[in-house]
Amino acid sequence: MTRWTSITATALALVVVLRWVLSRHDSLGRARRFPWASVVLLVVLALGTATLQLRHEGLERRLSRVAGRLDGVGVTVRCQSLGKEMVDVGSELGYVRWGPDGVPEHSTLIKREQCADLASYLASPHGTPTPGQVIAVHVLTHEAMHMAGLTGEAQAECAAVQRDADTARRLGASPVEAQALAVEYWTTTYPRMPEDYRTADCAPGGPLDEGGPDAPWLPAGLGSS
Repeated sequence: MTRWTSITATALALVVVLRWVLSRHDSLGRARRFPWASVVLLVVLALGTATLQLRHEGLERRLSRVAGRLDGVGVTVRCQSLGKEMVDVGSELGYVRWGPDGVPEHSTLIKREQCADLASYLASPHGTPTPGQVIAVHVLTHEAMHMAGLTGEAQAECAAVQRDADTARRLGASPVEAQALAVEYWTTTYPRMPEDYRTADCAPGGPLDEGGPDAPWLPAGLGSS
């Protein structure tokens, strides 16, 4: 939406200027004043929306690089636009589509609110993330696990909680801050997830414990709730 708004505003500004150039005098030969107000308003609108679009695309590129390193292949992260948010009726915070062969695509859409939380997390000191930022970092990790080929929600969720600290570090957090975020998600949000997202196998020494250094149960010796 912002791209087309910028293009439209630029085109309208050019039309206004062209009309003035072609009719600089009225029927009585008097000089017409240049339409400064209209042109300035349209130029400001064009520049403002172009800036928003560039920030949006920059955020998507940053998130795509992070998700790609988690996934191990090139992936694309898209942030939901305002227009799509207005007609969105889904409850999911992000999703990956499956191809006709049942294999997840290497592309994900993350909802507008979660992308806003990721953008604010990137710009924050990282030491005291909001609950929304903690969840948004995990959503990015979870969708990366789907793009890596994990189709089951519980399996993708367990793989994600063991990589949330890695995601947070790639988004600018220190190792201590990143581990704290992972533990925060594990202890406060994971236990409240729907049943199809949780499994008793996701626990220290459990079948889904990958034995990696970033598992959220390692720092405090926590078990699955």
